[in-house]
Amino acid sequence: MSDELIQEKARELYAQLTGKLSLPCLLHVSGDGNLPAYYPVTPLIAASVALAGMALSRLVALQSGVHDAVTVDRRLASLWCKTSIRPEGWEIPPAWDSLAGDYATADGWIRLHTNAPAHRKVVETLLGKADNREALALRVVMWKKAGLEQAVVQAGGCAAQMLSAAEWQNHVQGKSLLTEPLFQSSLSPEAAAPQWKLSPEQPLAGVKVLDLTRIIAGPVATRFLAGLGADVLRIDPFGWDETSQEADVTLGKHCARLNLHNPQDRHRFEELLRDADVIVHGYRAGALHKLGYGSEQRRSIAPGLVDVCLNAYGWSGPWRERRGFDSLVQMSCGIAEYGMQKSGSQKPVPLPVQALDHVTGYLMAAAVLQGLAQRVETGQGRETRLSLARTARELTEDNPQADNEPPIGSAGQADYSAEPEHTVWGTGWRLRPPVWLENSRLAWDLPASPLGSAPANWR
Repeated sequence: MSDELIQEKARELYAQLTGKLSLPCLLHVSGDGNLPAYYPVTPLIAASVALAGMALSRLVALQSGVHDAVTVDRRLASLWCKTSIRPEGWEIPPAWDSLAGDYATADGWIRLHTNAPAHRKVVETLLGKADNREALALRVVMWKKAGLEQAVVQAGGCAAQMLSAAEWQNHVQGKSLLTEPLFQSSLSPEAAAPQWKLSPEQPLAGVKVLDLTRIIAGPVATRFLAGLGADVLRIDPFGWDETSQEADVTLGKHCARLNLHNPQDRHRFEELLRDADVIVHGYRAGALHKLGYGSEQRRSIAPGLVDVCLNAYGWSGPWRERRGFDSLVQMSCGIAEYGMQKSGSQKPVPLPVQALDHVTGYLMAAAVLQGLAQRVETGQGRETRLSLARTARELTEDNPQADNEPPIGSAGQADYSAEPEHTVWGTGWRLRPPVWLENSRLAWDLPASPLGSAPANWR
């Protein structure tokens, strides 16, 4: 029954991506288990991974004429949402800053996101320096949650008060999402013939992907594309680091740095964009436009560009440009409150993994593959927008989690590839790919690497 839920969800997602009700190929579900959650987290994760596989099958079939069957492993798909690598003799840095987390206020709960130094500085400027969460909690409890959220956000920080699902549905931003499609797509008037060939062995060989993404959804999308043979070049600004994520999400990529406020670096960026087939970006709405690289400018530099982007809270409404992350969106849209209610806990209970990020990442990868298919068929580019909050709606509107599957715990040896991955940090073991086609397999020819470790050049 649970596998049927995945099949049905994959059909729904494919219809939303393509407008077509029937799947392009056979879809098989393997593996067993569910992540322990109060929502159908594993079915949505597996369906999103399956969608990326089906979009690939359709793309390759444009040349081969054959739609390869797709197999998704629900267990592996879920485990990839925890961490995809097991270090041997070294450790991955902590995922959270020492002050990040949920805090009780005078009238409820709030989550403070302090992983970026600039965001931590906002919190400490408002509330005072704090050596630990306990000290900060004594100050947070003096505030009302809405007032503190507003103060942090207005100062350029990241925070989210906990709302129930009903409160979110009545919220102006929650209401704005009701009119937003999961995939908000448009075709470009410009056209350019593709300069690459499709082959089942390395379907995206020759496809150049410019990666302007950060934690976590965008990097998941471009990691998937790199596994299909794409040349993925990630660009970060100087001073930006995410050491806890590097070993997980930079697999298969080159990682460089540019300062888009510097004329020389802007020139280099435009050269890279001119040669790109795909750009994937996770800047807040309007951020690239302010840098002089809005949608029209990007298309003019690179006609036929496949352009996929995301933000946190959606593309309409007053929160369109609000900073946000998976954990904050879970607080805003009622997921954490629902978990608290169902568990009988006295504090917010989020999803067991950052599923909004990972699901959105695979949806973005599927949107890229759909855009590449459009490019093959007509030469036209395609721009597609997604958001974490719209993905949250996809999860919360589904039926509650089915309980007829065993819980998925930690990865075991059988879940990892037989060959180790040698990184600059040390040897690691990478999870086996969560999806495969009859004639196509995810395979990365570069190990994970630190941000800024490569020049800003295509291979």
